[in-house]
Amino acid sequence: MIRWDAKNIILWLVVLVLAYLTLVPLVMLIYGSLKSSPPGVSGAFTLEHYAALFKGREMATALKNSLVFSLGTSLVAFFGGLYLAWITERTNVPLKAAIYATLLVPLIVPGLLTTIGWMLLFGRRSGMLNLVAMRYFGLEQPIDIYNMAGMIWILGTDQIPLTFLLLTAAFRSMDPSLEEAAMVSGATMAQTARSITLRILLPAILSVWIINFIRAVENFEVPALVGIPGQILVFSTEVYLATRQVPTDFGLASTFAVVYLVIAAVGIYIYLKATKAAERFTTISGKGYRPTTIHLGGLRYPVALLTLLLSFAIFILPVLQIVWSSFLPYFMPPSVAALESLTLDSYRELFRFPLIQRAFWNSFLLGLSSSTLVMVFTAVIAWIVVRTHWRGKGVLDFLAFSPIAVPGLVLGIAILWVYLTLPIPIYGTLWILLVAYVIKYLPYGMRACSSSMHQIQKELEEASAACGASWGRTFVRVVLPLLLPGFVAGWIYVITHSFRELSTSILLYRNGTEVLSVVIFELWDGGQYPELCALGVTLVVILSTISLLARRIGAQFGLERAMA
Repeated sequence: MIRWDAKNIILWLVVLVLAYLTLVPLVMLIYGSLKSSPPGVSGAFTLEHYAALFKGREMATALKNSLVFSLGTSLVAFFGGLYLAWITERTNVPLKAAIYATLLVPLIVPGLLTTIGWMLLFGRRSGMLNLVAMRYFGLEQPIDIYNMAGMIWILGTDQIPLTFLLLTAAFRSMDPSLEEAAMVSGATMAQTARSITLRILLPAILSVWIINFIRAVENFEVPALVGIPGQILVFSTEVYLATRQVPTDFGLASTFAVVYLVIAAVGIYIYLKATKAAERFTTISGKGYRPTTIHLGGLRYPVALLTLLLSFAIFILPVLQIVWSSFLPYFMPPSVAALESLTLDSYRELFRFPLIQRAFWNSFLLGLSSSTLVMVFTAVIAWIVVRTHWRGKGVLDFLAFSPIAVPGLVLGIAILWVYLTLPIPIYGTLWILLVAYVIKYLPYGMRACSSSMHQIQKELEEASAACGASWGRTFVRVVLPLLLPGFVAGWIYVITHSFRELSTSILLYRNGTEVLSVVIFELWDGGQYPELCALGVTLVVILSTISLLARRIGAQFGLERAMA
């Protein structure tokens, strides 16, 4: 018999809320793909949407384009990240700190702004890179970036820093004694890399490649800004365009979304399998472990300079283009005349547009609310999963992690079906965006809290209970303060990514609920480049400030706890 004390009431409440947040939208999405009428209108069940989708050319074209785009993007990201990880971790090149600094920029700047930066750089008439290519390299025609190669380049280079971070960790955790043994036996550097290094790192390499592939499948910004003008449609843009038809074809959008979800879920499953396999290839030795440094001799300075220049061109130049354009009355390439035209008018306009002011407030409110709700909710879930012997805790952990397999556009369609069908009046308000953000970022909060919960000794909670404290008091006064480092890390991740979230917001916002990412997208669509760039620079400053303040607060609390 269940004891209905405070702890059990909270446990079952968490289970019900989590099931509602994760299962109901997916059930409603499938329901919508089988329904002959729009949300909220009675209709019959049918398979006509699936039949039309698989008979038409849209499905085959979207699948082909998605696979080519994702494969190309993952390869660019992988080889770029592999090169940078090897140069910085396994060689004696100088200027490593400067190379690291350039790699941090894409982790802060939203992908939407990076995409726009590349598009401005390759503008057909006045893009700086096209002007340089035609003037100094003899090109007769400007480079066209509105094609598959352009899409792959933009997203692939944007994902290099993540690949770099993941492969850097793999390089650092590999015992180099096997490489040393191969080289002592007479193997060349290339033979050692091919026969030893790459084979040991193969599971990690596979998992990194898969996660890049999945991120490319889910991406919306690059296919929307570059692919739609170039008439290259992938799954994300097919779903988006189906919602922009008049009248909106919810059935087609839902059917595309279901297929899109299946592909993403298969990718996540393969990634989890590859990650689990990577754990069996751990080669860290405890005593005497040290990384092997490859001496490049006289090449180390040229290699360092070349790497730094490439990193600057790939990661910094698009951002500088955004900054440069934010100070101009209209888009101009760098020149003396452009320098004389520099102005702060675009930044002044930010405070005159009611739409932008409203978007700032909406983004701030949603970011603060979603990050706090996600972290408090996942802290309770993590406690249930780690501390209790409840039989269903594995299911609870799975449900909390499951939204990671749902692309943002699919989540938006699913939530539309829920709140256009059920009598819950939050459609067209900020509440529907808040629900979407909480669902989307549950997996990241869960992982941050779970890892920290495993590090807390259970005896501390038992001592609190022995002193007469209730479960709630123990959780608030003992568990949460000890969870603070992971809590703050997850909070930073959620709030910064909520400010830059576009794929779900673009489907759920309505007049009065615009957020910053949506306004940037609409400004680009309207050709208002200076205001767009000024807003983008302001957004980057806000994200950087939030991250620095949150980290400082977390470090201060961590220090105080250590001294207590």
